[in-house]
Amino acid sequence: MATERTAATLVLRLAGAGLTAAMAAIHLRLWAEGYRDLVPIGPLFLFNGVAGIMLAAALLVTPVRGLAPVAAVTALFTAGTLGALVLSLTRGLFAFVESIDAELVRPALCVEAAGAVVLALLATAARSHPRPRPRPREHHYVPHPRHRTHAGGTRER
Repeated sequence: MATERTAATLVLRLAGAGLTAAMAAIHLRLWAEGYRDLVPIGPLFLFNGVAGIMLAAALLVTPVRGLAPVAAVTALFTAGTLGALVLSLTRGLFAFVESIDAELVRPALCVEAAGAVVLALLATAARSHPRPRPRPREHHYVPHPRHRTHAGGTRER
């Protein structure tokens, strides 16, 4: 049971990191291909790309005991990115209205939606991941120096 849970957590971790990196790559590519000139959208695309790379790396290197908060933050970041894209498609964001037919919009919707779900599952799985129990400490009696005896059995004074 624990092995299956560990394997599932690993699969979710790898998928979450991959989807986060894909989201970052999409934003960096769009920034490089002209979105950098759109104020204030351009700097946000660059920020999303850089932060996405950092979060993907953090998902890969964080120990299991600290994985839940990293996955939760990354899930919120991804969901926020998805929300910003949906807002820009429907009402506009910072006076910028995106088209569903624009390059990489559909892949971004898929990657961000899948990423938010996978990362939320990872945060939940990592939170309930069984932690190894510490070994009970062995208590060894070490007498105070005044009460130690010599090899002959007499007390030292």
